[in-house]
Amino acid sequence: MAPVVSSSNRRSWSRRLRRTSALVWVPVVALVTCTACAGTGQTVSTAPSAPARLTVDRAQHDALARLAQELVDAGAPGVTVRVDDGRSRPVEVVRQAPWAKRAHRLTQDDEFRMGSNTKTMMATLVLMLAADGDLSLDDPVEKWLPGKVPGGDRITLRMLLNHTSGLYDYTGDPELLDSILGKSQRRWTSAQLLAVAARHDVLFPPGTRWSYSNTDYIAIGSVLERVTGSTPAALIRDRIARPLGLDHTYYATDASWRGPYARGYEPDAAHMPSDVPDAFKDVAGNPVQGHVDVSGNDVSWGGAAGAVVSNTRDWSRFYTALMSGKLLPEAQVEELRRTVPMDPDNPEKGPGSGLGIETGSTPCGTIWAHDGGMTGYSSTNYTDVKGSRTASVLVSTEFAFEFAADPKMVAANEALQTAAICAMFGKQAPTQTD
Repeated sequence: MAPVVSSSNRRSWSRRLRRTSALVWVPVVALVTCTACAGTGQTVSTAPSAPARLTVDRAQHDALARLAQELVDAGAPGVTVRVDDGRSRPVEVVRQAPWAKRAHRLTQDDEFRMGSNTKTMMATLVLMLAADGDLSLDDPVEKWLPGKVPGGDRITLRMLLNHTSGLYDYTGDPELLDSILGKSQRRWTSAQLLAVAARHDVLFPPGTRWSYSNTDYIAIGSVLERVTGSTPAALIRDRIARPLGLDHTYYATDASWRGPYARGYEPDAAHMPSDVPDAFKDVAGNPVQGHVDVSGNDVSWGGAAGAVVSNTRDWSRFYTALMSGKLLPEAQVEELRRTVPMDPDNPEKGPGSGLGIETGSTPCGTIWAHDGGMTGYSSTNYTDVKGSRTASVLVSTEFAFEFAADPKMVAANEALQTAAICAMFGKQAPTQTD
């Protein structure tokens, strides 16, 4: 069955990390920090930190605050930014459209649907089991999921984790469309999602190239259940969230939230950008000011590929623990960072896909990152190779980016991402003349 929208004009759902997203550079002009925005509908704050840490660089504060506001002015309902350069107090910026504040005032602590950032946690769990000797990255999928994955005898767990399996991405199947749009509140199981993917031919022989597929991580979630007898939700709770004190991080299995949360929005059909494919223009949700609030829609269709909820502060702590070796032995951290080329035209110097995380060179430093896109929610998280620096940019809308349907919003988002990366490395973003 053909996908609802051809691969030439859509990207995989639950994930929006384009190969150039962290490598596209636009002019950034530093301004002055807005430290007295109370009553203006804008907020900028710095998180509490140890007294030994230095004062934040004001120009970087201001550049992030200004660019976040420009993204809101371009049409984003809300933006949350957090950058920790490992030396200064973390920079925390929140911006929100006036109409969106009527339902909820956005804060740094708000829970957010992290979409495909989920994959980094799933990969971490697999590596924990590998360290314990419960499985091997070179195990064939067939060993754990007999008969469930096409060609599973030739696909290893490592291939699932680094997206070289060749499996069809289940989110391209028309049966998922109503769930993606929130028109159906169906509760999907991993077995059902794997069955949808299994209706389609594999894209290429396993291990011969890279192609992002959400199906890879639905299979990973099923393997985790088979090996441990526990659900991905319980594993994230018991092996990641509780040990690290991540109070706002959990694996969602339905539409519910556990604490204060960011509302996610998409334009309603009358205001949807024309470049969004017709099949995606009618999103279900509560109507609000030319938008629909999708935060009450069921997300079980994302499963182990995209169902985790978290926030900027929790994710920073997770990345630091992951990359520094607090969660995994050094051998498994090295496996995490073993990459395959993502860009066939630039296999040596282009971006690389590790296990649940990706890497690339930027003018300000080498990043390790992932991002996610789920209806109403866009998230990008960055770190350095040791986890000593982190950055997150969360935006409470998705379609404009998923389909590159609003050039103004896309450009504003890229400028903010660029500034966040450079601030993470304690540098100013390059200008056009750099």
